[in-house]
Amino acid sequence: MTTVRLPLFPLNSVLFPGLVLPLNIFEERYRAMMRELLKAGEEEPRRFAVVAIRDGREVAPTAPGLPDQTALPERGPAAGFGADPVQAFHRVGCIADAASIREREDGSFEVMATGTVRVRLLSVDASGPFLVAELEELPEDAGDGAGALAEGVLRAFRTYQKRLAGARERSLTGMDLPDEPSVVSYLVAAAAVLDIPAKQRLLQAPDTATRLAEELKLLRTETAVIRHLPSLPAVDLTRAPTSPN
Repeated sequence: MTTVRLPLFPLNSVLFPGLVLPLNIFEERYRAMMRELLKAGEEEPRRFAVVAIRDGREVAPTAPGLPDQTALPERGPAAGFGADPVQAFHRVGCIADAASIREREDGSFEVMATGTVRVRLLSVDASGPFLVAELEELPEDAGDGAGALAEGVLRAFRTYQKRLAGARERSLTGMDLPDEPSVVSYLVAAAAVLDIPAKQRLLQAPDTATRLAEELKLLRTETAVIRHLPSLPAVDLTRAPTSPN
């Protein structure tokens, strides 16, 4: 079992390997995290772990609010996540590698990162200026019939895209899609308009074939629903997720 200890960034979204993650960082706990990552040499990876929030707030309250106007704002690295932060997060996440970290004049950061490998969350340390997690790296096994399933998922995904594009009077023809099964599985999981629990189930699938089989069911169901809907979800809002940090 390969374990790593990395800074932890909880989000109200699911990050998949190979997918780009833009972040706008203004909370002090995450500013401290970025300052620590910047200490690494230019050639060294600047890695942190991303997990989806199960129960908690991505941005901690910074002022008294309703219903109690006298309540003190929460402070510290675990603010918004309760007394035992590990319970607030989904247990499978993804390591992100920050390709660029740009500090603004006001001390906030603009970050562009990419998901790399899946990890299982083992424990969370809240004793420092930001959360740090002990993580177990998860292998990506192909499973049985991943290649054939990937072909079926790509066909279903193209049909799904056409249904969405048709309602927006926009063509998606000519878009290049990958054919490697694991890449297909992660791309489709990220691109489909699904809620966090559904995306989380796809992320933590035991192997690529299982993920692809689940996606095939979801795509067929969603395509059938779209066919009968008078309006569609705001899919453009899901194309480039950013953290409000």
